[in-house]
Amino acid sequence: MGGGNGQKAKMAREKHMEKQKTAKGSQLESNKKAMNIQCKVCMQTFMCTTSEVKCREHAEAKHPKSDLYTCFPHLK
Repeated sequence: MGGGNGQKAKMAREKHMEKQKTAKGSQLESNKKAMNIQCKVCMQTFMCTTSEVKCREHAEAKHPKSDLYTCFPHLK
């Protein structure tokens, strides 16, 4: 039988603690790991999902005297 309010609260706390243990790292940590495209001129990093268009825009805006492939040699 049993199951007073104190016991219910204790069970809820234990259940909550189990969920906390299984939680993964924060999204910010994964985003930092995904920043693996780097401009070789200014060393600014970009996410791995960045398109060639965004790289081209960065190169034209920030480094007009440099070639796109100087900034991002992986695009060749």
